Formats: sequence, structure tokens, C-alpha cells
Amino acid sequence: MHILITGGAGFIGSAIASRLRQSGHTIHRIDIVPESEVDDEAYSTCDVNNMESLLQHTQGSDAVVHMAAIASPVAFPGQEVYRVNTVGTFNVFEAAAKSGIKRVVQASSINAIGCAWNLVDFEPAYFPIDEQHPSSTTDAYSFSKHIAEEIAEYYWRRDGINSVSMRFPAVYRPALFSDDSFLNRMRQMRQFLDDFAKLPQVEREDRLQATRKQVLTFRHDRMMEYPPRRHTSPAPDAPETLLFNAYAFDRFNLWSYVHVYDAAQAVEKALTADFIGAHPLFINNETNSLMYETHTLTDLFFPDVNIWREDLIGAQTLVSNRKARRVIGFEPEYTLDIS
Repeated sequence: MHILITGGAGFIGSAIASRLRQSGHTIHRIDIVPESEVDDEAYSTCDVNNMESLLQHTQGSDAVVHMAAIASPVAFPGQEVYRVNTVGTFNVFEAAAKSGIKRVVQASSINAIGCAWNLVDFEPAYFPIDEQHPSSTTDAYSFSKHIAEEIAEYYWRRDGINSVSMRFPAVYRPALFSDDSFLNRMRQMRQFLDDFAKLPQVEREDRLQATRKQVLTFRHDRMMEYPPRRHTSPAPDAPETLLFNAYAFDRFNLWSYVHVYDAAQAVEKALTADFIGAHPLFINNETNSLMYETHTLTDLFFPDVNIWREDLIGAQTLVSNRKARRVIGFEPEYTLDIS
């Protein structure tokens, strides 16, 4: 196949390009990075918001991998995040339609349901979360990803373009899997949670309630949106900071992650799998990022969720990748070792 990759100079786009080449596909990468900064003859500078330029690059392609986007609400104002991510996605699908391309694989996000960047609390309806879970976004980035998935549905109805919207969680670089500093921080959090779970129930609940109030104020004040503001907190290894981080960040991301090589694997399989329609798919590891007892995490941080659609064992993920396994044959190969 000849495959066009938008956002091809980025972290995930580069990993995808490498895998596709190794599998024998021919690729062309485009991005806003100047050509002088990318050592690849099969690379061109192109902004996906420039329809005329984009159309030139889609001609002759068999499929498009669309990774170009603003990746968080931190770097730009909300209206710019929304514009780039939604108009860019519309343009990619429109260019594909005009070029006769019937397969698009795009980067969506776990945040399409509204979680990691929320301005309000994240309250799952059930566990494990799957693609049927309702969306409730409250930030421009997450909303843009929700709309990007709607654009994919639109082009399936309108032009019969088969597509997969990859709901990536935190995507880890290979170096993290052997980074002692990173792994030690994870071990420290595991030990903290062990100790915290052993506290008397009243003390534990009081501390969680106080932390929840602090976290919701932090989010309501848009500390994670543009312009980025410095959040002051106690020492990084202080119990107060560990509990804040566990509640404010890990909880809202459901401890989900994927190795970048598994992200690339999922993209390749989505390009070649036999399916029809537009499918959002959660692409994540089988375990949570702490390799920690999942029911302990939910007992501590989601005590009000009492609907379980599937019984989870050990450190099994709270975000189901079952549909990705069924539709494209995704099988994660890389798991953190925090022993």
C-alpha cells in the first residue's frame, strides 16, 4: 500500500512510518515541520488546514493515517485547539474522498469521552469503560476529539470511507520502560497506595474528600489549559503530593497507557483489517500503568461506581480494548515491569 501520514514528523507519526516501512509499505509523511529538519526524502511540509496543498499529497495514496493535531489544551487557546483539530480532520477526510481513498486511520483519544483534561469531576457510568460509554467533554481538546470521531462517521455515511479512530491514552516512549527514575516513581506510588489503603476508613475518606475538593478547584481554575500556569504543591515525594497526583491525574486517565510501538502496531492492523464502517477503538495495554490491583484502585478512587460489565482480575485495565481486538486484531505486546 501507498500510505500518506499526516503529523508524520511527530513522535507517534514517526513510529508509525518506521513500522509501515518495515512491513513493506511505501509511505509519504507530511507535517508543518520544515523539510530541512526532517531527514527523509519521503517527507514534505504541509499544513492539513491548507486544503489545496493537502489534496496534492493525497493523490495516488491508498490510505491516510491522520496523526496531525494539537495534542493537548495546554499549548494554544481553546478556539485554536478546536479549529486545528476539527478543520484539519474534516480536510483530511474531504481530501481522501476527492482522491478516491476508502481507508483512513486517525488519532483520537481516550479523552473523547471526557476524562483526563476535564474541568469537572470524571464519573464513569460503569467499568470497564468501552466504546459505548457516553461522552461528557468539558475542554476544547477533548471536545475536538469527540467531533473528529463524528467527522469519521459523517464520511462513512457520505462517501463510504472506512475508518478507525484510535482512542490513545498516555503513549509511552520506549525509554520509559527501562528508566529507573520513572519506574521508581511508579513503585513509590504503589507503596503509598498500599499504606493509604490500610488507614482507618474515616481518616482515609476525610483525606480523599479534602483532596477531591483541591483537585476540582485546580481543574475548575483551568490550570491545565492555555496559558499554562504553575501549580505549587508540597515536595514531590510528600504524601499530600502523591495523593493529589493519584487523584488529579492518574484517576482521571484511568491508569491507562500504551507503548508507542503498540500504537504503531494498531495503526498498521487498522489499515489492513477487513471491516466496514467508522469505528472508535480504545487502544491501550491490558494492565493499568501501576501494575496494581485494579479493584483496590476503584475502591479508593471510584467507590460510587457499582456497575461492572466484566469482572476484572489483578491489574487488568479499566479501559476495555476488546473491540480493538475483535475489529482489527490488536494485541498489545509491551507491558511495564514494575516488580
